[in-house]
Amino acid sequence: MPEPTLAVASLDLDAYLARIGYRGELAATREVLGALHAAHVYSIPFENLDVLLGRPIRIDLASVQAKLVRARRGGYCFEHNTLFVAALRQLGFKVTTLIARVRFQRTDTGPRSHMLSLIELPEGPFIADVGFGGPGLTQPLRLAEGDGHARAHDVVGLRREGSSWVLASRAGEASQDLYVFTLEENFPIDYEVANHYTSTHPDSLFVNNLIVALASPEGRVTLRNRELGVLRGGSFDRVALRDDALIDVLKERFGLELPAGTRLSCAGLDR
Repeated sequence: MPEPTLAVASLDLDAYLARIGYRGELAATREVLGALHAAHVYSIPFENLDVLLGRPIRIDLASVQAKLVRARRGGYCFEHNTLFVAALRQLGFKVTTLIARVRFQRTDTGPRSHMLSLIELPEGPFIADVGFGGPGLTQPLRLAEGDGHARAHDVVGLRREGSSWVLASRAGEASQDLYVFTLEENFPIDYEVANHYTSTHPDSLFVNNLIVALASPEGRVTLRNRELGVLRGGSFDRVALRDDALIDVLKERFGLELPAGTRLSCAGLDR
């Protein structure tokens, strides 16, 4: 029986590689996986602008390519990881797509609403995630408890919790859980259901807030509603923006161009 996975034959791999500025080797190796992962997260921003503009979020590969590659926009987890997984599979990587419950900045039990992936390599299994709009992976992480990956400003690592895995981030002495997941394979229809919730439900984080983020080797820039945060060298600076500065900041900081006069509206911005 054929495996119900993301269609990859229609991916324009050359266009995707140009979008992320990758010019290295194209082999299914640990080194290439890490280089592609970093190039993606440093090039394509996380953003939920279309949700706030009342546009449907399409997560089929053709729609994701049109938006993130050809239109040079960003997206959120389903869009980013659909594109990344398609590229990996076209290069010959063995990938299993997973789904997680987000714990970051939550105290309650949230829905399974975040996409990530598991990649089998000769060195062992690794998790990859190019679409988390906060602290998270800039490199794939070996699926092993306590195996931390240091970045410029924090450390990410995994721990077991019963039959689940928890990805956590630590900056200094402070630790926070990012999300929890199992290794059960998920399929496009599972992400369609989750995407419907995240893009339309009145209680969804992405319906109620403007969230944009872009990582770099030095840190991360995040826009949440009118607050611009810059994390670099272990320090976090916040700047409150005027309404008339939002469109300029989206272009200058994240490379996202919206027509003059575009109005973004959500509960977080309207307060």
